[in-house]
Amino acid sequence: MKTRMRFEIAILMAAVLFLLAGCSSTVQAGEGKLEKGKSNHQTTQEEADTKEKVRTADTDEKGKLLYMGHASIRITTPEGKTIYIDPYAGQGYEPAADLILVTHGHYDHYDLDKVANRNPDCKIITWKEAFVDGLYQSFDCRFASLEAVEAGNNKYHDLQDCVGYIITLTDGVSVYVSGDTSTTEQMSSLAEKEIDYAFFCCDGIYNMDLKEAAKCAEMVKAKHNIPYHMTAADGGMLFDRSRAEQFDVENRLIIEDGQEITLE
Repeated sequence: MKTRMRFEIAILMAAVLFLLAGCSSTVQAGEGKLEKGKSNHQTTQEEADTKEKVRTADTDEKGKLLYMGHASIRITTPEGKTIYIDPYAGQGYEPAADLILVTHGHYDHYDLDKVANRNPDCKIITWKEAFVDGLYQSFDCRFASLEAVEAGNNKYHDLQDCVGYIITLTDGVSVYVSGDTSTTEQMSSLAEKEIDYAFFCCDGIYNMDLKEAAKCAEMVKAKHNIPYHMTAADGGMLFDRSRAEQFDVENRLIIEDGQEITLE
């Protein structure tokens, strides 16, 4: 009896430690490989129920999103947590980071020195942690859930070395960042996720152009379609208004560099 009680207590303690972890991965390597670029995620009734519960969370606070220019984004969650995505461009890196996401290793997406102020439990998730052994990982960070998705698929960006992210806040608002990419096979299935805000790169030099990005937006069917990464970083421009206005898609939302919006 005592041995059994000790075993049950050990199991309970392990479960508690797992739940308290900052960002825990829910899809691990070793569960079976997929074909190149395939996602291991499936929409289930349990996931749908969870999303509905999240949307009805008891909070009056709204998240905020600061577009810092080029591909750099800062999200402030309803709880006041700070998420940086592809740190490199612009201003606004003063708030202490709780989570840093990196889509790939090019210098204009991966300047961690920009985020010098970090909370002790700050987590950094790069493409290396987000895409493991052919599996796109999901993470639960308490203040946000993350899902890595396909990105790359052109001669400058290999599918094996790039990811995009879907970030879902605790109030249910979701943000998709494409990362550097051309059209991927997975984009056609993202519409079922009912994404609120979707960022599409559209420089037309190292990635898809405006016309292709608009077609991707039609597939994803987000509530708000936002052009970003509109020029090559070596051109010196962090935002190009005239190019953003050529992003011909329904529900277009133009956010200028340095502009912060409320996520709702």
